[in-house]
Amino acid sequence: MKLTAYIAFLAGLVLFLALVANEGFTQVASALVMAGWGLAVVVLFHLIPMIADALGWYALLDRTHRPRFRAIFGARWIGESVNNLLPVAQIGGGLVKIRLLSHYQVPASQAGASVVVNLTLAVFAQVLFTLLGLSLLTFFLGEGKVAQGILAGTVISILPIIGFYWLQRRGLFGWLARRLERLSAGRKWLTLTDGGNALDASVIQLYNQRRRILQSFYWMLLGWLLGAGEVWLALYFLDHPVGWLEALMIESLAQAVKGAAFLVPGALGVLEGGYIILGGLIGIPYSASLALALTRRVRELCLGIPGILVWQFMEGKRMWQQAKSSSKKLSADTSLGN
Repeated sequence: MKLTAYIAFLAGLVLFLALVANEGFTQVASALVMAGWGLAVVVLFHLIPMIADALGWYALLDRTHRPRFRAIFGARWIGESVNNLLPVAQIGGGLVKIRLLSHYQVPASQAGASVVVNLTLAVFAQVLFTLLGLSLLTFFLGEGKVAQGILAGTVISILPIIGFYWLQRRGLFGWLARRLERLSAGRKWLTLTDGGNALDASVIQLYNQRRRILQSFYWMLLGWLLGAGEVWLALYFLDHPVGWLEALMIESLAQAVKGAAFLVPGALGVLEGGYIILGGLIGIPYSASLALALTRRVRELCLGIPGILVWQFMEGKRMWQQAKSSSKKLSADTSLGN
């Protein structure tokens, strides 16, 4: 898996450099400099859709074990940072979010269920967002040839998530744990099996709470829609303003491209190519479209690097506290023995 991620990263890096070189580093840099202090506005604006998405996750957590919203938002921020900057195929961020919830004494089964269901609903919301973008693309182009191709890709890509949802409702994680137990040459991994069964029960219980599911879905869909504001602001500061509908079309289809390129860390190169194609369809120059993609990279770095550093600090603090607690326990046991 690591080898695949490294190969995908190198391929994406080569594509990225080729796209920049095609226009010229100087021209692209000049287009990006045009944004000036507006880059800071774009970075800060991203916090708004992040809040909406965090509220969607927050709605899925049981009130008896739910930490404060700021903790959920922090975990959401760190999870996105991991997915954007590390070669984890958009999976590692979810695992980090589950671990972070354990810091706040959220039961493992409930934490895992909230992240699994949140991911599933997010994909369904993105599909609806993509279909909206396809409708706008057809409207702007006056014909649907390009949209038909993207629609076919969208339909194909949604089939795995439908299958994932179907398996979740039928005890996927307990089944995986039992299979792993069988492959372990007869060893009884009772903790793993019990954990898988508990996660299945929590996932099914959560899906049965339709009000919370719908509330979460609405917040996540709103988060996708608000993301179009980032494109609108970036193009405004790049001196190539567009209407809200054009920005919505670009954002929805660019996110679809990013989702399809999940094996490439950060969709490097692929996302830039998507912006260039989508921008060209509505008359945005090559350099401006590439600069738009680079504003997203600047935002990912400005928010992602601090997110990873905060995560490492939290993990280091937790390890230190555990070591300190173990040391005190050992000292107490030694004293009793004497």
